[in-house]
Amino acid sequence: MGFADSFRFASLAFFFALSLGACTRTTPEQHLRDALGRFQAGIESRDAGAVKKTLADDFIGPGGLDRTSAVRLAQMTFMQHPDIGATLGPLQIRWFPSAANPDHAAVEFSAVLTGGSGAMLPDQAQVYQVKTGWRREGDTWRLTSATWTP
Repeated sequence: MGFADSFRFASLAFFFALSLGACTRTTPEQHLRDALGRFQAGIESRDAGAVKKTLADDFIGPGGLDRTSAVRLAQMTFMQHPDIGATLGPLQIRWFPSAANPDHAAVEFSAVLTGGSGAMLPDQAQVYQVKTGWRREGDTWRLTSATWTP
């Protein structure tokens, strides 16, 4: 194989690899899972800003909890529990209107929340059943609603 043939082969391989990369787009489900992961990481790092960033402007929670109140609740919880953890169970995702064209999603899961004073074992732990609503805004998923029961 001469230099010209090697060059053509290398060029063809490069463009083939590039075209494969262009075909792999992140799916709406992966975007949603990533958003939920960032939300979980924000809670575990006690970052109220990350929590606020995930919540939709029209977020609604139990008892009429709005976005501002939810952020304040997060801040209060972070102050009370210097060491907080959140472990999520398997996600059950339902798409609206459909998986082929998802604009909204409902995600249900169990969550084990732990909090403590920073010692090795948590002072408190509670398992919750969580139901959430999500809306896609461009490529960003926002949490629109949440309810939880012990």
